Amino acid sequence: MSQVVRFATAGARIPSSSKRFASTTTAAAAMGGGNLKMIAVSGSLRKGSFNSGLVRAAREIVKESFEDVELEHVDISQLPFLNTDLEQDGQFPGVVEDFRAKVLGADAVLFASPEYNYSITAPLKNALDWASRNPNAWAGKPAAIVSAGGGFGGGRAQYHLRQVGVFLDLHFINKPELFVAAFQAPPKFDSDGNLVDPDTRTRLKALLLALRQWTLKLKEC
Repeated sequence: MSQVVRFATAGARIPSSSKRFASTTTAAAAMGGGNLKMIAVSGSLRKGSFNSGLVRAAREIVKESFEDVELEHVDISQLPFLNTDLEQDGQFPGVVEDFRAKVLGADAVLFASPEYNYSITAPLKNALDWASRNPNAWAGKPAAIVSAGGGFGGGRAQYHLRQVGVFLDLHFINKPELFVAAFQAPPKFDSDGNLVDPDTRTRLKALLLALRQWTLKLKEC
C-alpha cells in the first residue's frame, strides 16, 4: 500500500496507553502539508469494474482541476474477512493497520460501490467494519458516494451505505447524487471500465466540488 496520509479524527477516545491507538495515530500523524487529503474506496474488486473506473476518473479530475486536493485510491482487496481472533495483543493484522491509518489520516472519503441484492458489496462492508473497530477511524469524516450499475445505477446501495454511515458518524453530502446507469445509451464506460461519457464526467466533477466545499466547511467547525 502507498504512503499513509495525515490527520487523526476527533472524538476517538481510548486510553493513551493502548497500543492500538498509538500505532494508528502515529502513522496518521506522520504526514504533513496543506492540501486536503481524500481517499477513495471502491467496493468492487473486478478488474474492469465500472465503479473503480469512476474512482480513476475522479482522481483524474482532481489532478486536473483541484490544486488543493489529493485523492488516493485505497485498495481493500487484501483485507481479510473480519475476525476478531486476528486481533492480537491490541494490534490488528498489518494490512488492516495500514488501511485504518489511511482512513484515519484522510480529510474526506469518496465511496464507489455497485449494488448487490439491494445493498453494498461484501468487500466494502468488510472494509467499513475493520475501520470501525475501536477507535472508529470513520468518525467525523466528510464523505460522498458514487455508483454505477444496471437499473437504478446502484442507488439502493448508496442509500444502504448512508444508513450504515449513521452509526459510523460519517457525514455524507446530500447533493449532488450520482447514479450511473452503466448499461444504457450512450456508452458510459469502455471495455476496460474507464469512464468515457462526458456528461457523467461533468456530474462527477460537480460531486467532487461539493465534497471539497463540505470538507472545508466541516474543518472550520
